This record gives sequence, C-alpha cells and structure tokens, in this order.
Amino acid sequence: MSFLNYHHLRYFREIANQGNLTRAAEALSVSPAALSVQLKQLEAMIEHPLFDRVHKKLVLTEAGRIALDYAESIFRSGEEMIDRLQNRPTNRRQMLRIGAVSTLSRNFQLERIRPFLNRSDVELILHTGLLRDLLPQLNSHTIDVILSNRAVARDSQQPWYCHLLEELPVSIIGPPRKTKKKFQYPQDLRETPILLPGCESQMRTAFDLEMKQAGIHPMIAAEVDDMTMLRLLARHSQAVTLVPPVVVQDELRQGILVEWASTPLRESFYAITPERRFPNPLVADLIRGPIQAKALQGSKRGKK
Repeated sequence: MSFLNYHHLRYFREIANQGNLTRAAEALSVSPAALSVQLKQLEAMIEHPLFDRVHKKLVLTEAGRIALDYAESIFRSGEEMIDRLQNRPTNRRQMLRIGAVSTLSRNFQLERIRPFLNRSDVELILHTGLLRDLLPQLNSHTIDVILSNRAVARDSQQPWYCHLLEELPVSIIGPPRKTKKKFQYPQDLRETPILLPGCESQMRTAFDLEMKQAGIHPMIAAEVDDMTMLRLLARHSQAVTLVPPVVVQDELRQGILVEWASTPLRESFYAITPERRFPNPLVADLIRGPIQAKALQGSKRGKK
C-alpha cells in the first residue's frame, strides 16, 4: 500500500506554481536533481504524469490539475489545524457543524443561526435527527453542537454540557374560532382533538403529566415528531395544536391560526456541547445568541 508523502505534495505544488524545476528548487532550497527525484516518486505512486514539458516550461496535465486542487486543499487543512490547535486567529473560513433535533422549531433555529448566514468567514453544516442519533455524532466530532428541546444528563461516560438558551411559553393554537365562547384549558381538551409533539419533547412530557394530574384524557388527533410537519398539520387541520407560538408565528400574523389559550407549560431550548480541549470558537457565538453575538462581532470590527 502506498502512503502519501506530505513533502512530495509540497514539492509538487511549488513546481506547479513556478512552472520551472530550477526555480522551484531554488525556492525550496534543494537541488534540481533531488526535486526531480521527488516528483518522479510522486508520479510513480499515483501512476500518472503530472506535467508536460511545453517550450521549456512545465505545464500541468489533467491529472496534475486534479492533484494540485487536492494538494491546495490538504495544505489549507494543515494550516487550519495548526491555527486551531495553537489558538491563533485566522482569516480563513471556519466551519460550524450543527445538529438539531427534529422536534425543534425551525423558526427558533433560524434565529440562532441567522448571525452566521451573512458571514463570509463561516460555512454552516446542518444535520437534523433524533437526539439519541445526534449524541454519538457529537462524541465522534462529526458535529460541534446540538440544538435541542431536551436536556441530557451528564456523567463520567457522557460529559455533555447543556446550556439553557431560552424558555418560551406554550399555547393551544388552532384555526379561527367560530364561537365567542372562551376555550377552557385544560377541561375542553376532553372534547377537542389536539395535535401533539412526539414523546422526545420535554414539552410533551410536561403536558402528559399535567393531563394526568387533572384527570383528563385528551382527544389526540396525531403525534408528530417533526416540528415542520406539526406546523403543516396545524395549518390544515381543524384540531388545536400544543406548540410555542414562535413555531407558527407567520400563521398567527396572517390570521391563519389564532391562540385559543395560554398554558403554564414552557418549552426549553438547549445547546448541548461536549467536553473539548479545542472547542470550536463559533459555538460560543451560537450560545451567546443573535443579539449578543451580533454586538460582539461589531465590537471586534470596531477594534480593528
């Protein structure tokens, strides 16, 4: 099995940039003969010529152009690795990999990531899934942070940190009412069909407990794990929905849906982060929130 040599790539990149073996050798402080040997070793390993000689100039072949693209990417990654591990500031684009549980409000997610959308130095990668599926990705460094509406326990085997981002009220939301009679919560849920989030949500757990304590068996029309689908069903169903108003804020503004009753329930939103020796600095901006992160970014620009 052949192993890629970092020095081979460095020599190859310099030859490609110079277009001349002698000038590349001078820039690298090696002899042209030694540089030629290194180039031939790389070509032998990949089994393709990297240059054609055209009028005493070395011109990249098709394989050479592809190899140069990969070489540049590898060197950028190497430089970013050193900057990251040595906590050095960088002007290169940083990557923020976010996992979001499927029961989380898309409107809430949008408000959290909005400060990063127009930043030229940030690339966002978003994953959606169940919390139990996202946590192993956090542990394996596949994602940097999880946005969740459920906290997770911390112990020696699971060194997670749960940062409380926000707590929002939860309401009974439904289509415009045809009667002026006030909806009585929770009593009227005995005869009113309701759409509920799935059991992964702490809001649902709190709702079930409240119904049990009140001795009420609600008419459950549907249980939905995905908050986008819950919002869609709320728009097109005659049932009411247990949901934070932020989830359906556009529908409330347009009058498609109205608030039937407030509840004592709250939806909590968390950022779950792992124990990291070298944390992604963008995660701290995400946790600070849209207003604080924007203000901090503005103050940094003012100091430059």
